[in-house]
Amino acid sequence: MNYKMMGRFIGKILMVEAVFMVPAMLISLWEREFAAVKAFMWSLAAILLVTGLLMGLCRGSKNKFYAREGLACVGLSWIVMSLLGCLPFYFSGVIPDFVDAFFEIVSGFTTTGASILPGVEGLPKGILYWRSFSHWLGGMGVLVFLLAVSSMGGGDNGYTMHLLRAESPGPNVGKLVPKMRKTAGILYLIYILLTVLDVFFLVLGDMSLFEAVCTAFGTVGTGGFGIRNDSISSFSPYIQNVCTVFMMLCGVNFTCFYLLLIRQFKSVFRDEELRLYLGVALGSVLLIVLNLRGFYETLGETVRHAAFQVATIMTTTGYATTDYELWPGFSKAILLGLMIIGASAGSTGGGFKCGRVLLVFKSLRRSVQKIVHPQKVQVVRVNGQPIDEKVIQNTNAYLAAYAFAVSLSFLLISVDGFSITTNLSAVLACFNNIGPGFEMVGPTCNFAGYSTFSKLVLIWDMLAGRLEIFPILILFSRTTWAHR
Repeated sequence: MNYKMMGRFIGKILMVEAVFMVPAMLISLWEREFAAVKAFMWSLAAILLVTGLLMGLCRGSKNKFYAREGLACVGLSWIVMSLLGCLPFYFSGVIPDFVDAFFEIVSGFTTTGASILPGVEGLPKGILYWRSFSHWLGGMGVLVFLLAVSSMGGGDNGYTMHLLRAESPGPNVGKLVPKMRKTAGILYLIYILLTVLDVFFLVLGDMSLFEAVCTAFGTVGTGGFGIRNDSISSFSPYIQNVCTVFMMLCGVNFTCFYLLLIRQFKSVFRDEELRLYLGVALGSVLLIVLNLRGFYETLGETVRHAAFQVATIMTTTGYATTDYELWPGFSKAILLGLMIIGASAGSTGGGFKCGRVLLVFKSLRRSVQKIVHPQKVQVVRVNGQPIDEKVIQNTNAYLAAYAFAVSLSFLLISVDGFSITTNLSAVLACFNNIGPGFEMVGPTCNFAGYSTFSKLVLIWDMLAGRLEIFPILILFSRTTWAHR
């Protein structure tokens, strides 16, 4: 295990976090929120101290980096980044309990959007900005950002792929271009472009620039922290429709956007995961609209709310325009299913991922066909290309780990005595990085009622869900820390 290089990576990540915390402090300074300014200053001092210690202790590290280092480095960096990133909430007194502050920032960085705050409209603007920006930073991934702007001290020697695979969601990660640094750069350029476009269209809807930027961070990062107590419901239908469109766009595999930029339109239209993603979304909207007939005054309002809730749940964003707890059971059942399916692989969305759903069904079909024709060689293909058996094995392993982790978390938080629906939806909402669940953790409620122990379990769920389980799970394995 190359501890020194891991420490150097974590130190660089904390430097990125410190740089991005400065604008939040300047906003507080501009707004004369001096308690928040002081909190940010103390937080920056703590981050710089830890960074200095890591960089000093890890000088002269070797550039040898293997898969287990990549996984462990990503898992540790997200934990350390969250422990220090929550300090502005804690030092400012906005969230006086450290575990609650930790829960809030983990929810931000993992783009979950689950909150323990009963209201946000009275928060200092600098704190609101940092809370919303955590979605944007975590959406594409801080390590992907670091790969995009830095050579990481060794060019493309191979270990960058281990980092990108560990942090990027989906069953498989490949290169858009031969150099991994350029791949990361392309991903972030697309991400920034979508953010700028979202801000532009939101400002056209009479949002203030501050509101538009914070909302875009949550929309493009598929996070869901709102800047109003009622999330998005008090904004105009135009704003809600803009959010719907950009949530759906950011639930698409970013490779599709790159293919569009280089004019490979046929490759995009033939993408099976994209067709599944759009098909499930459109089918869900249609079924919910039919189920909600007469629930709202007009058909247009019904379609708007149905489309928004399908988009926000399927892309695991977590915004809300209406209290879907009041919807009929059939519509809520559809939303519960969308919580599990999630967005596309290679997007900023969470969930099990449409790419994995596609592989699971194709593998299931092959297994059935093998029973009927045991001598026939069956190959799983996606987009006409054969899928490596290792990818299928990893998908099956992820499915098993996913089911086990959700079941165990549900059992553990059930000690708090809440209803089965509340607890199950809370685990699914956190593990799939969605935010709101049902009943006591529904769109008009929060997670403050859970005990400290349950919040720690849900924090683990959010981190494991965002990093696709294994980078967090590997931290608990003794073989990870054994010397080669």
